[in-house]
Amino acid sequence: MKKTVLELIPEHIKALAGYVPGKHIREAHRESGVAMVKLASNENPFGPSPRAVEAIRAAAHEVNLYPDNDATELRLALATRHGLAPEQVLLADGSLGILDIVARTLLTPGHSCITSERSFISYTIVTQAAGARLITTQMTDHAYDLDLISAAIDDVTRVIILANPNNPTGTMFDADAFDRFLQRVPDHVLVVLDEAYSDFAESFAAQHGLIYSRSMEHVRAQHTNLLVLRTFSKAHGLAGLRVGYGCGHPKLLEYFARVRNAFSVTGVAEAAALAALQDEAHISMTVKNNLAGAVWLIDHLSELGITAVPTSANFVYFETDENAAALAKKIQAEGVIIRPLGAWGISNGIRVTIGTPEQNERFLSAVKKVMAPAMLPAK
Repeated sequence: MKKTVLELIPEHIKALAGYVPGKHIREAHRESGVAMVKLASNENPFGPSPRAVEAIRAAAHEVNLYPDNDATELRLALATRHGLAPEQVLLADGSLGILDIVARTLLTPGHSCITSERSFISYTIVTQAAGARLITTQMTDHAYDLDLISAAIDDVTRVIILANPNNPTGTMFDADAFDRFLQRVPDHVLVVLDEAYSDFAESFAAQHGLIYSRSMEHVRAQHTNLLVLRTFSKAHGLAGLRVGYGCGHPKLLEYFARVRNAFSVTGVAEAAALAALQDEAHISMTVKNNLAGAVWLIDHLSELGITAVPTSANFVYFETDENAAALAKKIQAEGVIIRPLGAWGISNGIRVTIGTPEQNERFLSAVKKVMAPAMLPAK
């Protein structure tokens, strides 16, 4: 008897867990019946730039037309900003859109992708969806161990994905550490450097007298095995429009462009991103609020006996002895959505976005209200 379509789905697809998003604010409101503050998905607490909102309104009149397939105007603006040729920039529907392209281009059954444990869960999904093997190395002090990652490279390794800073722990490695790592990577391996939180990381690194990244210098030097990812979803406040880009060798991006879905960046998204890119004041306000909020949150959590990991992103990570999902549910009942990290395999891990001062106060108040001795972190 012939098999059904359902029975013919490959085993590596059946095994996929799928992406678990942060809870939507309307869903949380329906569940808990109180007005919500969302601090679960690392979104800009101030929203998009007013310039971007105006650009969205203007572009809305052309949604009956297909957009520019290459988002040419935005591509040129980004190339100018980073000192690159336009051929070194590729736009897609979020940095995840670029990751999906990388996986479909380079990862096939019999090959592998290396990343760290406790890193972004989509790295697992795009790798396994392509039928490739995912290898994860251990962390050191909640951070990527680049030595272990380089030691895991072999002949069937095709891609390495590094999140810098890492999601969900918020830790980063500096430019010197990455430069040393890149020298150890053979030419047959593509290093994907995910710098989604670069705007925040640069400010934290400057505070500590460090250089966050020289990634664009490497791209300008025509490295064939490096792809740098950036996004408009975080500091620019355009998460709902899905705009991301990759910077790399022109020939590499030429192949990726063949795999990319047509019209993956809408005209509305391109217009908003162009306007957001030009509003330096909005980005500066966002970054300054984040710097202050990180210190405030970590200090006040410490006063409650909760040791948060020092962050270089726009969120704070900490662990408790109580199951994270149970804790998140209690805090949601108080009107604040946070992210339990069970999907990452961290049953007691919590990630909370740094919000406005008022939102941070509300989160801390909720933590104090639901806190019990059993929630205190392990010593």
